Amino acid sequence: MNAAITTPTIVDHISFFDVLTSEERRRLGEMMEFKIKPKYSFIYLPDEPSDTVFFLEKGTVKIGTHSPDGKEVIKSLIHPKAMFGELGLIGETNRQDFAQALKEPVHLYTLKVEDFKRLMRSNYGLCDRVMSQFGTRLMKAESKLESLIFKDARTRIIEFIKDSVQKRGRRIGYEMLLKHSLTHQDIANITCTSRQTVTLVLNELRKSDLIYFNRGKILVRDMTKLT
Repeated sequence: MNAAITTPTIVDHISFFDVLTSEERRRLGEMMEFKIKPKYSFIYLPDEPSDTVFFLEKGTVKIGTHSPDGKEVIKSLIHPKAMFGELGLIGETNRQDFAQALKEPVHLYTLKVEDFKRLMRSNYGLCDRVMSQFGTRLMKAESKLESLIFKDARTRIIEFIKDSVQKRGRRIGYEMLLKHSLTHQDIANITCTSRQTVTLVLNELRKSDLIYFNRGKILVRDMTKLT
């Protein structure tokens, strides 16, 4: 597959690339490489070199780590038109986390950290946009830490559902439909709860007719009542 032909599509959908000139976009297209990774495959693992940045075109990727006792913790979910694996831009030499495809193959573009740095050095606007993204990432991490400290498991699960629906849900009349690739265990690993707790809360919400769910779908009856 010719990345020089297909790359402009992903470039047009990533907001911080809109500061690039036509020539810089052309150079970017030449530097990027298109890849397809099978479902559930690892895109990178801890201790591997942080020498590549990824841009997701299709599918969902989870970024996570493991606690000392082996429990998986999902730090974030990456959806199409987003960048990930970017810590090499600010000094990470080896990966601390893993990145794994969920239940469908993922289509992505790779870009060498050194190539990206050269582009950032020649375009201050791009550098500013990328740094802003790191700031947003830091604020999200702080918000998640506060949630773990101050909110109970049920609240964290409900807030995860509401946030996901607001960002990626589709309105159907008065209801909101979210299609996703997550198991109950994945939701537990994101919210730092247990699979049993996730199942209990979802069943309770369904019994109260606040949501309906089956594999890969959550339908929220009324967002204002979901508390």
